[in-house]
Amino acid sequence: MLSEHIHQALHQVRELQANILEKQRFKGYSGRARAIAGTIAFGSTIVMSMSFYPSTVNAHLCGWLSILLFGLGLNYGSLIHWFLFDATVKRDARRLKPVIDGMPPLLVGGFLSLAMIQSEQYHYLFGIWFAMFGLANLASRHVLPKSIGWVGLFYVICGAVFILVPEILFLNPLPAGIVLLIGEWGGGGIIHCDGKLANALGQTSAIE
Repeated sequence: MLSEHIHQALHQVRELQANILEKQRFKGYSGRARAIAGTIAFGSTIVMSMSFYPSTVNAHLCGWLSILLFGLGLNYGSLIHWFLFDATVKRDARRLKPVIDGMPPLLVGGFLSLAMIQSEQYHYLFGIWFAMFGLANLASRHVLPKSIGWVGLFYVICGAVFILVPEILFLNPLPAGIVLLIGEWGGGGIIHCDGKLANALGQTSAIE
């Protein structure tokens, strides 16, 4: 009898933990979208490193702008699809608060990038991008799996290296592409596996 009560109490605790985790988790981001965007970014930097690609600042700025637009379209496109069509969201704008909370580092990164471009300090761009993107990932660790913080730290460290090592030139995009490939596959994998785990926990709770 006592063991049965203990089993029921443990089951209720597991359900409570699962419910709290479910409410805290933000599920608008797509792990697959991040991985695809990182792969396309890496492939684009390979193309930009080839001899036929113009070795000019303007050409590389256009290349990175294309990478940015593709990544934004893919990631935020999946986010919009989740917001509009996920039955659990009910198009409640409050569910988008984690997205808004992660925006300030990205906006600051955009402003700093414009300042560096205007002053022709192009070698700082990669470092700024990675550092600010890392801060955005760190800001998301409270609503995403905590391990996303390691991805944020990875980006911040890479950003510091790119800023402090002047030998890494803006016209050499491949190192930045490698960073994006590793970071986006890491972040995408964490988000994707967390979604799988949440589904598994939900099915287990339903069976029990």
